[in-house]
Amino acid sequence: MRIRATVAAVTGALALSAFAVPAAQAAEPKVPADIAAASEVVHSDSGRSAFAAAADGTPYAMNATFSSVKINNGKNIAVGTTNLVKVPVSFKLTHGTDVKIHAADFFAGVELYRGASFDESIFFFDSNDASCTDSSATVANCKATVEIDPFALLNEDAGSWKAAGFAVAFNGEDPENPNLDNVGVAVTDPTNSFKLQRYSKLTVNASPEPVTKGKTITVTGKLSRANWDDNKYHGYTNQPVKLQFRKKGSDTYTTVKTITSNSTGELKTTVKAATDGYFRYSFAGTTTTPAVNATGDFVDVR
Repeated sequence: MRIRATVAAVTGALALSAFAVPAAQAAEPKVPADIAAASEVVHSDSGRSAFAAAADGTPYAMNATFSSVKINNGKNIAVGTTNLVKVPVSFKLTHGTDVKIHAADFFAGVELYRGASFDESIFFFDSNDASCTDSSATVANCKATVEIDPFALLNEDAGSWKAAGFAVAFNGEDPENPNLDNVGVAVTDPTNSFKLQRYSKLTVNASPEPVTKGKTITVTGKLSRANWDDNKYHGYTNQPVKLQFRKKGSDTYTTVKTITSNSTGELKTTVKAATDGYFRYSFAGTTTTPAVNATGDFVDVR
């Protein structure tokens, strides 16, 4: 089982080393290189940043706020065992006329985090620096992407997460060694809540095929989900799963019965053959695992 090292500071240099964590450990919070210095500054007050101890001064509150924040098009985020998940985020950035959001050293993004608040997060992923288009002199519509690597996650990370918007204006200061008194920071927290879930799979097989009307059909399958501790799929045990049937020529599934997955996630039940159609299993999902439907298996009844 992998373990997570204690979350420490992620400076510009340390942010790069975070991508080379030993395989025995889950990675540290993910901060894209283009926004690493900004992330350091915005977390300096919480003590999660090396700047908190090494840099001089305190950032001032910048006149900027985030609204209309959308995470993954309003859907929960499901992550499997190997594929990098790219989560689209968008927001409206409202700012004072003195805030130069198109300056080369201005950064805005969204942080997805697990924990009580932005300053007290347990684990997080930051977006890249957002691309913003002005809709007026003081309002811009912005887009960015958060990349979630399943190898950075542990099973304990599944469940409720939040999002926050953050912006940093360095105002000519060296991002690697700024006088923080001259750096502006704005944080809107929280902007959203959502579920980060372990990707689920569901199979079904109805047999025999074909089958004589009135005879017994055995329907088997398996419910499994991503295990982020070992990056494999394991059976999801003791879960209620519906057996559903759709008559040939119909678009609607109806529930035949509900059964429970066994100690390895396997499913098995029997029904009497009545008419041609498709059998599938359907799982409603949980807080940590998304809903999933098996692809229907057609049975020819003669």
